[in-house]
Amino acid sequence: MSKKIRLGILGGGGDSLIGVLHRVASHINDNYQIVGAVFNPDFEQNINFAKEIDIPTNRVYKDFDTFIEEEMKLPKEERIQVCSILTPNFLHFPMAKKLLENGFHVICEKPMTTSLEEAKILQETHKKAGTVFALTHTYTGYPMVRQMREMIKSGDLGKIHKVDARYYQGWINTIIHDEEKRSSVWRLDPKRAGISSCMGDIGVHAFNLIEYTTGLRINSVLCDFNYLYTDNKMDIDGTALIRMGEHTKGVIRSSQVATGEENGLAITIYGAKAAFRWEQERPNFLYKLSDTEPTQVYKPGHAYNSDLSLGGTKLPPGHPEGIFDSMANIYLGVAKAIREETYNDGEFPTMLDGVRGMDFIESTVKSHKNGNVWVDLEK
Repeated sequence: MSKKIRLGILGGGGDSLIGVLHRVASHINDNYQIVGAVFNPDFEQNINFAKEIDIPTNRVYKDFDTFIEEEMKLPKEERIQVCSILTPNFLHFPMAKKLLENGFHVICEKPMTTSLEEAKILQETHKKAGTVFALTHTYTGYPMVRQMREMIKSGDLGKIHKVDARYYQGWINTIIHDEEKRSSVWRLDPKRAGISSCMGDIGVHAFNLIEYTTGLRINSVLCDFNYLYTDNKMDIDGTALIRMGEHTKGVIRSSQVATGEENGLAITIYGAKAAFRWEQERPNFLYKLSDTEPTQVYKPGHAYNSDLSLGGTKLPPGHPEGIFDSMANIYLGVAKAIREETYNDGEFPTMLDGVRGMDFIESTVKSHKNGNVWVDLEK
């Protein structure tokens, strides 16, 4: 199949960072063409934005229901095949569910839903639909994260005994200290963001990165949140102790008020034989640490890397690749799945990752509210 995959976009209009990221990522490997959208709930702004980015306006719809209704009238060979959901969190579930029920493939921003109950319903809907579903945990697309996953799978670290993952940002500092501002931001509104801000938005990335790279499941968590102000209903800082086995433990540290931090996602995985360290702000360097040998540095594009890593590398060694390329690698994996081509199961996060993420978020909230106690995740 040589034709480009017909892509629809829901949300991500205006100056949305995530919108630009997805649109650029979809173009990088020449697999997709954006043919329809609902970028914005205001129809005039919706049309103007489509013109601004040079998308034909004949399939830019006034709302989501019209999007479904009109697209389903089209012959299958013209209809949008896959939709990217880039809206605020509370819309992820109803949109994804209706898309799946109507036979569309789905690429969804995280968190997948606003509750574990919704996630399970969506999982059953997906099973019946039989279409492709991808969750954009973007950082799984970095070549050196993929290299780490493959080397751990090959036994380079030996038995894993500790994991330290952190995701520090400082952007809410400019909002949280102003009562009027903090009441107007959707990420701090439980009705639109769900039950968690910090863990739900960025802590879940650290959770996913741990499970993606180690191949282990986090079984239980003990969490402590900071809300900073009594009228703020959403966590903006949190620390979770994690257990992955009787002798395999770790910590997830997450904050949106870490002053001066930008996008500080980092992970260190300690094993009996060696350790790996990777930082999102320096994504081209994977460090292998040892008690007996000098530190080794792995970089993208070299022949010593795994097929999964090299498959996500577009440039020769020494040419930096970043978050657009990382997201593009997820879109590339989805394209392979839609076309029923062979692909590595590490090429894009799935519905299961979405369910696991919601289980983690709800468990951290429950742990904090119950007095900082251990809470088991579902198996």
